[in-house]
Amino acid sequence: MNCISTEDVKEWNGRTIEIDDSGTGDIVGDAFIGFHDVPTGEIIFRGISVGFYTEENRNDDGPKKRILEAVKDGLKSLNFNKEHDRILLCRGSCFDLVREWFEQEEFYYLPAIVEGKLQDAVEGRFISHLRSLGVKSKKLSKSAGKERFFILFNWVCEDFPNREKFVKRGFPAWQKRWRGKAQNRYESKAQKRNFIKSRAKEILQKQI
Repeated sequence: MNCISTEDVKEWNGRTIEIDDSGTGDIVGDAFIGFHDVPTGEIIFRGISVGFYTEENRNDDGPKKRILEAVKDGLKSLNFNKEHDRILLCRGSCFDLVREWFEQEEFYYLPAIVEGKLQDAVEGRFISHLRSLGVKSKKLSKSAGKERFFILFNWVCEDFPNREKFVKRGFPAWQKRWRGKAQNRYESKAQKRNFIKSRAKEILQKQI
């Protein structure tokens, strides 16, 4: 099935609902599923707790199962009608089980590159969540990718013991590569801080 852009979609006599995600591929924080009722402009969100992204849950498709439940709930809230509505669904792999369910239920849906209002809103919701966790970097943006990854990774490194709980620890790369780097960087900086404090204390005592 070909993938279309929501900015270049053909008109539809019924209602169109767009579905997109944010945070599902980011190393830190919850993920979010956004729904856009195009005719009314209404946008709603459903959150996927970072707790679903453990190694155990990942092996059991836990995040994808939770996303499926979130999509079912979101469509119910929007009073989705399979006879009159169509869905433009983000092409991301996090929606694999959702696509299977749509086909089983014979919903009319199209894989889409979600752009515009919904993309901006759902990414904004994720950024607001990261801010609430304490990520203060002014460079944090709605654009996913390498820069955002390192902003979040560096944030975890600053206080590794207390911030690892906000990491999607089920990501293979976290366990194989990044966790060790984060821990080593934190411990290295902690040693430097302790050394500076110790030296400052020694100097102060000599001055007394």
